[in-house]
Amino acid sequence: MRQFAVIGSGPAGFYTVEALAKAYGANAHIDLIDRLPVPYGLIRFGVAPDHQSIKAVSRRYDKVAEEEAVRFVGNVAVGRDVTIAELTTLYDAVVLATGAPNDRPLGIPGEDLPGVVGSAAFVGWYNGHPDFADLDPPLDGAAAAIIGNGNVALDVARILSKTRAEFAGSDIVDHALDALEGSAIRQITLVGRRGPHQIAMTPKELGELGHLEAAVPHAEPGDFPDADADAALDLGVRKSVAHLRDFASPHEDKLKHIEFDFFARPVRIEGETRAERLIVERTSLDPNGNSIGTGETYAIPASLIVSCIGYRTPPIPGVPYDDRGGKFANDHGHIEGGLYCVGWARRGPSGTIGTNRPDGYEVADRIIAAAPPGSEGGKSGSSGLDALLASRQVRPTSFADWRTIEAAEIASAREGAPRSKMVRHDDWLKSLGE
Repeated sequence: MRQFAVIGSGPAGFYTVEALAKAYGANAHIDLIDRLPVPYGLIRFGVAPDHQSIKAVSRRYDKVAEEEAVRFVGNVAVGRDVTIAELTTLYDAVVLATGAPNDRPLGIPGEDLPGVVGSAAFVGWYNGHPDFADLDPPLDGAAAAIIGNGNVALDVARILSKTRAEFAGSDIVDHALDALEGSAIRQITLVGRRGPHQIAMTPKELGELGHLEAAVPHAEPGDFPDADADAALDLGVRKSVAHLRDFASPHEDKLKHIEFDFFARPVRIEGETRAERLIVERTSLDPNGNSIGTGETYAIPASLIVSCIGYRTPPIPGVPYDDRGGKFANDHGHIEGGLYCVGWARRGPSGTIGTNRPDGYEVADRIIAAAPPGSEGGKSGSSGLDALLASRQVRPTSFADWRTIEAAEIASAREGAPRSKMVRHDDWLKSLGE
């Protein structure tokens, strides 16, 4: 039997397991290890709670987890419960699919003031990630600023803008829903260094802003080039810019306003004891489309500032790391020896959920080339891991345990919601009788 371990049960991890299971069949055993007692990673904790159709991809992952050759091993943290060196002695190949859960720093004065949070923390808060359940973002001020021009920035703006009724059918966690209902925020400013033609926002997500019950989006007509220039854009960006041009037209006034502030580069955050304003520099584009400062600065009032400028993979002791790229140092997914990486941990935080499928299959192909199906392996794999965890009194969770947790979440859901997420380790384990 060949023995493989995949660390991280998000999309990249599941697609890699799927590829290995297809290639080896009954001739391999694959452990899918996660530090949390529950699976799905980014699907559960990163995808917006009001985008349930995207979360439905987890049903495909369920089929992978239930294959005979696959075992989910939750509640096991690499570095705390077991080391990479130990795993590489137990398994023929170890694949790091740990994603990029850490926020990139803004790198400007004042970013450590209370009220400044990264999108990983803010999204984790309203999605029920245990690391951020106690975040308590300041929603008592009238204004918020969101730094970034990608889909995560749109998610944050939309979540801040929705009424309680608009969250019907979502799995937003109760503590966030209650806090957002009482929010005093009325002005939300999306800050981007470049212009409408350079956004990374997709048409569907942008279009959603135009249909909010209590919020209206607005863009400045003067920020756009001539409409004829839109023809040179690819289809997706052209559709997104069409939404933005519509936002620049007069609309019915509503309680909340979402303002697109293009050509604005954050330079510092000011406040006495907490964030009070974001200072930005007006920018323009050079002939190559790069953002350059003009020297003109102005203030955007904001007591909540959410940074949505990208993510980094956390380093693991003993694993070569690309500090500039914020990912593991690798050659097409191969790190060294029997150690590999996949997904955002391999290529950085780019692409969609579906991008991880070909990525996972490519890395699986490299493993297959090094350990062809039919060849013999002599490592202990699962049995060795179980003995090691037992000696350290670590209680791993199984996929059957997840089904028990899932059933408890569904049973306790508020009316219309698919589930009521548990957000703490103790609650997950208590639901298992621990």
